[in-house]
Amino acid sequence: MSGGFEAGIGTLLARIARHDPVLNCFTSVFAEQALAAARQCDLRRARGEPARPLEGVPFAVKNLYDVAGVVTLAGSRVLAHAPPAAQDATAVQRLRAAGAILVGCLNMDEFAYGFSTENAHYGATANPHDTSRLAGGSSGGSAAAVAAGLVPLSLGSDTNGSIRVPASLCGIYGLKPSFGRLSRAGAYPFVASLDHVGPFARDVATLALAYDAMQGADPRDMAQAPVAPEPASPDLSGRLPRLRVGRLVGWFTRSASPQALAAVARVAEALGGAQEVELPGTETARSAAFCITAAEGGALHLSTLRSRAMEYDPAVRDRLIAGALQPAAVVAHAQRVRSWYRRQVAQAFERFDVLLAASTPYPAPLRDHATITVDGREVSARANMGLYTQPISFAGLPVVSVPVLGPASGTVELPIGVQLITRPFAERLGLQVAASLEQQGVTGCRELGYE
Repeated sequence: MSGGFEAGIGTLLARIARHDPVLNCFTSVFAEQALAAARQCDLRRARGEPARPLEGVPFAVKNLYDVAGVVTLAGSRVLAHAPPAAQDATAVQRLRAAGAILVGCLNMDEFAYGFSTENAHYGATANPHDTSRLAGGSSGGSAAAVAAGLVPLSLGSDTNGSIRVPASLCGIYGLKPSFGRLSRAGAYPFVASLDHVGPFARDVATLALAYDAMQGADPRDMAQAPVAPEPASPDLSGRLPRLRVGRLVGWFTRSASPQALAAVARVAEALGGAQEVELPGTETARSAAFCITAAEGGALHLSTLRSRAMEYDPAVRDRLIAGALQPAAVVAHAQRVRSWYRRQVAQAFERFDVLLAASTPYPAPLRDHATITVDGREVSARANMGLYTQPISFAGLPVVSVPVLGPASGTVELPIGVQLITRPFAERLGLQVAASLEQQGVTGCRELGYE
């Protein structure tokens, strides 16, 4: 930061104080700790020590990440009086070790169960592009804070689309890595068999640096896949090999708005064209993902629901209870569908390197009684905004959601994202494609004037 890291953090904290009362991104701000960390960065620079990859970069985290000495809320009131975390989540530890400065925790749907960040306890997060609209969820605070320039980097989580949906609605970059790529240790779980952690940023380079910093085996996460780290950031020149690009149709276009379809078409054109491809059984896969989500989430919270149900957000409580009541046979069948669907996806990647789909079917809806149209019916945006993200999570694929700019400069059109989907553990390719699109001016984040 020019003028010193401490001065930069001071300016950023002042910006948060000015704008967060309207946007409601933060549930806590660590002003003194952030300024102290910035002073240490200034001292390192004064001593001539080598700069770390994220030296002095401010970041904030969805409030389901453990931060040492802070109660991990996961968007709830039920956990508000729990003991503070004894240590940072692994992802937070690794970003700090790379030089990043933690400035606060961010609002979310309670226990990550929703796509809107309308929290009954801590209020709704507003979309920085239009504060009357949804920021998306469940990582809405994380996406909105980056979109408004309150922080350049944040962490979210994605079970069924909770990174990609708010990235799309808020017009920023979001990375959902492969299932098992990054350690989830110290991140409060929602659905252990589907949960992912990942970053948001306003540019691909920062996204890749954060991803690189968080890679690596962690004995605290027993479910982490045994794969070697694959650095992404040194290879973001924008030069791409010849790619076989597929554009997902069928389920992924059936309820899409004209803007969503146009965004996918623009990305496809920039990549030299795309062949239409349909993934069989996607609607069934999404239904199976709903069943597994509800069952695992309900089981996790069952004992607390029995004694403290009225302390939950009503919209979340009812879905968790319904999930806990599902017959075991339904969940077992859903897991068989998951195995079958993964095979369909694997076959698609025998023909294609990258698959494209809209991140959301629509731009951000209005917050009051938000609905979207699916198959001609008005349905809840809170439950259904992940229409196109949920099947991809179900298969565990890595995705970069990129904010597509309209063809006319200066447009006031609301943003929307496109998913760049690659085979498992091919995050590096997805980030390369995102960098190329960014350099071509096809994607990018708008300056919104939150100074």
